[in-house]
Amino acid sequence: MSTNSERRAAAKRALDQQVEQRAQAARKQRNLLMLVGALVAVVVLAGVGFVVLHDKDPGNVNAKDATTDTSESADSEAFPAGSVGKLPTFTASPQLGADCQYQKTPRSATKAVELPRSGKVPTDPAEVSVSMMTDQGPIGLMLTNGQSPCTVNSFISLAAKDFFNDTKCHRLTTSQTLSVLQCGDPAGDGTGGPGYEFDNEYPTDQYASTDPAAQQPVVYPRGTVAMANAGPGTNGSQFFLVYRDSMLPPQYTVFGKIQDDGLATLDKIAEAGVQGGGEDGTPVTKVTVKSVRAD
Repeated sequence: MSTNSERRAAAKRALDQQVEQRAQAARKQRNLLMLVGALVAVVVLAGVGFVVLHDKDPGNVNAKDATTDTSESADSEAFPAGSVGKLPTFTASPQLGADCQYQKTPRSATKAVELPRSGKVPTDPAEVSVSMMTDQGPIGLMLTNGQSPCTVNSFISLAAKDFFNDTKCHRLTTSQTLSVLQCGDPAGDGTGGPGYEFDNEYPTDQYASTDPAAQQPVVYPRGTVAMANAGPGTNGSQFFLVYRDSMLPPQYTVFGKIQDDGLATLDKIAEAGVQGGGEDGTPVTKVTVKSVRAD
């Protein structure tokens, strides 16, 4: 017959074994969830956005909430409930706008332009009104300088130097999960840029670099203006205009909202579709930006 001490020792061993088994099970479940999440993200990205929102030039890469009134929403049939998240709530950091840096790229600018002012840039006013005139109609923008000041600083600098004048909006996507018009390339084919690049801002800066949520898809609402890129820190001059709620990882800097006149113009362009009848390519209705001016 075992003694009390032996029974206590056996009970302790059994408890330790149960704790370890539970810990192993928890680790397996956590790893499985991370794997599933990664696979979902890969499938989503492969299906809706990677080839659309960056340019083709490896040396000169370009690809408060921005929500506007919309008939499409994250709860629409395109996005089953719970399948995607929302853009994170903006929280300003002490470093916001404190050190904007624009690094020259190996390939020269498609259209010669000086670098924007670097270092500290103002975050006030929080919003900057901009008029973008196209041959298809006006596209009024309200740039969110209080959230993405380095990006707005670059955009206004390029506009002041007539960089966007007479450039084509070269790509239109019309799928249910990605609906954008991409502009800002003087080459007109997705390969052009200003000869410099800069870091991401909102919403990328709202996540820790190791946060898995930073790779999960969220809804970029209808009316959003965002930068195209080919990875963090590769913003240039190309940007996209969201005319219907679209699903993307939060790795594209949001820097403005499209006003009502702009949404009407975009809807008209999107309705005509893509050349060849696909969901991604040159718009049937050719779109040329005539000018971009801060109001």
